[in-house]
Amino acid sequence: MFNKSVHRRRLLAGAGAALLAPSLVRAQDAYPNKPIKFVVPWTPGGATDNISRIITARMSELLGQQVMIDNKPGGGGTIGTDAIAKSASDGYTVGLITVSMFTMAPALYSKLPYDPVKDFSPMAGMAMWPNMLVVHPSLPAKTVPELIALLKANPGKYNMASSGSGTTIHLAGEMFKQRTGTDMVHVPYKGSAGAMQDLIAGQTQIMFDNMPSCWPHVQAGKLRALGVTSRQRSKAAPDVPAIVEFVPNYVVEVWMGFGGPAGVPQPIVDKLAAAGTKALEAPEVKEKLAALGSDPWPMAPKGLHDRIVSEIAVWAPIVKASGAKVDG
Repeated sequence: MFNKSVHRRRLLAGAGAALLAPSLVRAQDAYPNKPIKFVVPWTPGGATDNISRIITARMSELLGQQVMIDNKPGGGGTIGTDAIAKSASDGYTVGLITVSMFTMAPALYSKLPYDPVKDFSPMAGMAMWPNMLVVHPSLPAKTVPELIALLKANPGKYNMASSGSGTTIHLAGEMFKQRTGTDMVHVPYKGSAGAMQDLIAGQTQIMFDNMPSCWPHVQAGKLRALGVTSRQRSKAAPDVPAIVEFVPNYVVEVWMGFGGPAGVPQPIVDKLAAAGTKALEAPEVKEKLAALGSDPWPMAPKGLHDRIVSEIAVWAPIVKASGAKVDG
């Protein structure tokens, strides 16, 4: 039997939706109409923070609204990353997508508070660089083979600093230990800046730091560089050998991009992706990234999503073989 009241409610609902649709489109067209928060899950001063500031400064100019850095350190990066996942899907909170928190963390954490594939809207790639094996100048090792010999002769004697358990800096060291049969004591910090400060002071002796944050200290003579973790030598430091020249199958490539929580409307994803990619084309951005030992890494939303999925499969067996595990 035909129900006139139900039919009327459906007509009114349809008319309301039709009226709302143009408003939604206009709101997305006007985006952004206020500042955008960009979450960095680590303390200020590290490689990811420095590079984020370089790129978001240019993005602010392109978008006509300030893209503000919001540092949320702790939990090896999980606290800030989870904050991105749980933010509103309106495009006004975005943040870093990194190899450590999206492709390594699933195998490291017994209770990861977010799903790196389902809980995010990947937007664009930002930068790629190697880690660099650096040591305090007092350490009696000037090459990778000399360091391996020193560690084998003194198992557990020397400390290896990192920016936190489960980060690329930590796992680069764990992979080195695994590949070389050596032993170092892992000393995690809440971010790269504190770890670097103690390394320079001689409180720790070894670190597999992100090249953008440690390279200036090497150039200043405060640290000694023994190798880089990339497949080939870095263009920024051609005299520093790749560790793989001495240690077979040792490669760690570090990348970072950005994204928002799942459900960000596609027009907003596209606008932010375009701004991020365009920012990498600016000569001053390229120059600043090169000075930090990093290369621009343009990557479309789907490409970034696919990279996350593929590298989760790559890192899972490596993490398991290393024995590295983080409770939380």
